[in-house]
Amino acid sequence: MLPKQVRLLAAPALESARMVIAFSGWMDGGEASTGTVEHLVEALGAEELAELESDEFYLWSFPGSMEVASLFRPHVRVEQGLIDELDLPTGRFYYDMAHHLILFAGREPNLRWPLFADCLLSLGQRFGVKALYFVGSVGGAVPHTREPRLFASVSDATFKSELEKTGLRFIDYEGPASIATYLCRLAPERGMRMANLVAEVPAYIQGRNVRSIESMVRKLGQVLGLSLDLEEMRTASDELEHRLSEAVKERPELRELIEKLESDYDNDVFNTQMGDFKQWLEAKGLRLD
Repeated sequence: MLPKQVRLLAAPALESARMVIAFSGWMDGGEASTGTVEHLVEALGAEELAELESDEFYLWSFPGSMEVASLFRPHVRVEQGLIDELDLPTGRFYYDMAHHLILFAGREPNLRWPLFADCLLSLGQRFGVKALYFVGSVGGAVPHTREPRLFASVSDATFKSELEKTGLRFIDYEGPASIATYLCRLAPERGMRMANLVAEVPAYIQGRNVRSIESMVRKLGQVLGLSLDLEEMRTASDELEHRLSEAVKERPELRELIEKLESDYDNDVFNTQMGDFKQWLEAKGLRLD
């Protein structure tokens, strides 16, 4: 039985399904997490499967400065004094019958992780999901002139052996956990295996990063055996790189940084801790997104 927070909108007969999960907020740098699922929904013509009622999972306010509180509050857009849009946290599932694929996009929960995980995993069981894939992204030391690196963590050694064939690297990490890591630990208890795929995005670039989205879509397509037309995304990626390179010409300190990143990236020896990297950027008057 599905938790009451999940409202089904369709009941397709999926077999040995796969589920791709994206979260906004944590690990959505450059919108590479949500952007990947948004692209797949559109490219595959996926249909709505279910909604996740979100009232129990999110803080809408938090004590502290306006900068801190703004991280939790819903986003609103007002035009000419009229409220045009109020963006409340939601979670939505889609399905692609041709590939027996479920896609989920939502905001990472602030509260009640066990219940939130139960909603996702119970829906997965309801439709026979055998494998889950979280797609995420983090700010890193990759220059915008290079392909983003992708890293992975998995729920079991057998799954790791299979994914190694796709060229994924596997991470060593210790620090704050995400809901994706929590799901990865729980999935085997429901008869599923799970992989977390994470792309690097240039830490000195703010906003949507189409190159990182493209790289994630391409890798996920390889892992899932999807035939996807990425020509339009590649053109957009090349245009983004050109615009950024032109802007860099006006910032000698940024050009110096990028040349160093390119050298280290090409030699694959970059080993700077993100804390030191952030301090370096701030010392140069550059913002780390």
